[in-house]
Amino acid sequence: MKVPKLEKELGIEVYATKTLGIGGKIRQFTEDFIVEEILIDGSIARVSAGNVPLVVGEGKYLVCLLVKRNWDNLLAVREIARKLGVAYKDVHIAGIKDAKAVTAQHISIRGAVPEQVAKVKIDGLTLAPLRFQNFKISPYHLYGNKFTITIRSISHTITETKERTEKILAEIKELGGIPNFYGHQRFGTIRPVTHLVGKEIVKGDFEKAVMTYLALPHESEHERARKAREKLMETHDFEKALQEFPRHLKYEILMLKHLVKSPNDYIGALRKVPLQLRRLFTQAYQSYLFNRFLSERIKAKISLKEPQIGDYIVYVNQRGLPTQYSAKVDEQNLEEMRKLAEEGKIRVVIPIVGYKQKTSDGIQGEIEKRILEKEGVRPEDFYIKNMREASAKGELRAALTPLIEFSCEKPCRDPANPSKRMLKCSFTLQKGSYATIFLRELMKPRNLINAGF
Repeated sequence: MKVPKLEKELGIEVYATKTLGIGGKIRQFTEDFIVEEILIDGSIARVSAGNVPLVVGEGKYLVCLLVKRNWDNLLAVREIARKLGVAYKDVHIAGIKDAKAVTAQHISIRGAVPEQVAKVKIDGLTLAPLRFQNFKISPYHLYGNKFTITIRSISHTITETKERTEKILAEIKELGGIPNFYGHQRFGTIRPVTHLVGKEIVKGDFEKAVMTYLALPHESEHERARKAREKLMETHDFEKALQEFPRHLKYEILMLKHLVKSPNDYIGALRKVPLQLRRLFTQAYQSYLFNRFLSERIKAKISLKEPQIGDYIVYVNQRGLPTQYSAKVDEQNLEEMRKLAEEGKIRVVIPIVGYKQKTSDGIQGEIEKRILEKEGVRPEDFYIKNMREASAKGELRAALTPLIEFSCEKPCRDPANPSKRMLKCSFTLQKGSYATIFLRELMKPRNLINAGF
């Protein structure tokens, strides 16, 4: 089955299911994509919270419910900090949520008081104080997210849509879960170049990293931006580019201003973007490599749930989340590991390559080494001497992620697209996993952008 070109650029080269998709479109309306955060203590951030209880507890952090609509997470946190008059670093979240969606999550704010929070008014954001506690919210406290998704504009009949959905779900169950690819938003769907910038940073070619970020055009982006990038790639004229680049490209403008003053200081130009984005460049390249490793394993028809000799595994905790405790499968422990995998006590994991994370052994190791050789990078290259803050240690990531509590309503006529059908479904994914990766298996879109990805 043909995978869209845009996905192949992200290292997502295969489908794990063979059944034809239902097609359709997500995010026609913002309310079609709802995300509600679940913490490991069972707390759920609801989009429709109703009456928020009186603030309880004691401590230096005020935990609040944040509901946002069409807001980027980091920009939302920055705006909340500004409105409250607190430092950006004093506002903490457990996980980043989709921007083009309605999302609910927990945030903690150091030094804030409920009365102050209650007065905050920001379009598209609702903030409600919940409780005080003595520790900040962090990714450690996150279990996962519940998604409620409406897929619209489905061309198939109600019966065909229902049958295809059931077959795909049966295939995912047989597989043992969803392939745990990094999703499209990790790279940018309109202009997926983040990982390409990261690759050049890892290789130490900072000039190429800057020119990739500033001047590599992509067919999916706005024509004015694309033409400005094409011209810069041709001329390397930073002063002219500064005049021609659209002003909404804020990070590009900051980099260009620096390059006008210091034309050869490419590291300085990269340091004009926020630290989080600099780190994201390297992390996106790690994510791309992981996706390639996983794609090749699926192509080679190697099980994602049954450990093979040379594989890494991680133990899971009582909540079913992967822990930090890992091991490597060899001839001596193979049968034991396969038994533990069958019982759901361990998962097969694949390296997110970094300067402290070695590749696998066995067949999986051969896949990884072949890809790294073709890319021209080594794990130790992720220690970036000239930009240490962008270095990446690496870690392990599960090859599969479970699809939890999936349910869907019967497909029906789509009132927004009268000649088409719609399907509303809900499911939970553990932290670090992407709803769009499940949705791509269900929908198998031909054009990712038109399908709302």
